[in-house]
Amino acid sequence: MKILSAVAAALLASVACAAVASANELDSRYQPYAPVAGVSGSLKSIGSDSLNNLMTLWAEDFRKVYPSVTIEIEGKGSSTAPPALIAGTAQLGPMSRPMKAAESDQFEAKYGYKPTAVRVAVDTLAVFVNKDNPLSCLSLTQLDSIFSVSRNLGGQAIDTWDQAGGTGDFAGKPISLFGRNAASGTYGYFKEVALGNGDYRATVKEQPGSSAVVQGVAADKFAIGYSGIGYKTADVRAIQVSGRDGQCYEPNQDNAYKGLYPITRFLYIYVNKNPSAPLDPVLREFFKFALSADGQDDTNKDGYFPMPYVFSQEDVAKVSQ
Repeated sequence: MKILSAVAAALLASVACAAVASANELDSRYQPYAPVAGVSGSLKSIGSDSLNNLMTLWAEDFRKVYPSVTIEIEGKGSSTAPPALIAGTAQLGPMSRPMKAAESDQFEAKYGYKPTAVRVAVDTLAVFVNKDNPLSCLSLTQLDSIFSVSRNLGGQAIDTWDQAGGTGDFAGKPISLFGRNAASGTYGYFKEVALGNGDYRATVKEQPGSSAVVQGVAADKFAIGYSGIGYKTADVRAIQVSGRDGQCYEPNQDNAYKGLYPITRFLYIYVNKNPSAPLDPVLREFFKFALSADGQDDTNKDGYFPMPYVFSQEDVAKVSQ
């Protein structure tokens, strides 16, 4: 679980470096976006479905500042971002996971340098059950036993709700599984962290988008599924998840920042940034907007958590050189 460890370590470092805003509050050091002259042009974004709504919010608010800018957004999964950046058919590559080594190598083979990763939000990848399901917590081992045929985390197969601690109407009822498809970064991240890189069961109903996962769980009393916390609705509940310490943690901002919720991740936008040349002004300013107080307010509105301020400034510096 190298990615999980890296995210947790980085978030814990941010907490150690400075006071972190409480849940749903933005660090007071964030400043409103300051418009500049000479920004125009068109941008295309191809990549993560998990970031689709947030990219749309950013695009709408960015265009309020720069009405002549056009932004087209296509969210079909994180795996569609690297080919689009390599081919030059997109300038923005949103991803809900880090780019794989093979993807980064293919980019470098064409351009002679690596793509630049910009962290834009923090997400607790949530495990959703129907709102009528009283279950409060599952461990990573239990999630592996529910979703995976491999059971790499050492548990026994869990097929019915009573085996997961369900009682009453749920006792003996088969668990209905919803998840993302293989094009999704969410699919890959959940597979790595919750399944120990094991294989999904064939009975998982793979969905093309996060909202479809949530809708499936909302419509099926005996269902369970996973997606970014930003897709939570009133018809589902995001349950607690326990990690190695055995403690159950809510998928909230405080637990994400402290590295306690065990399925926490950064959300990224990748960009083709030549280290020897500045970004086009419209690209540079889009990133500065996304990582300003205005952009991170949008992150809150969409149900994700703002980037810790220290990290946002590190990544603004990457695209401002």
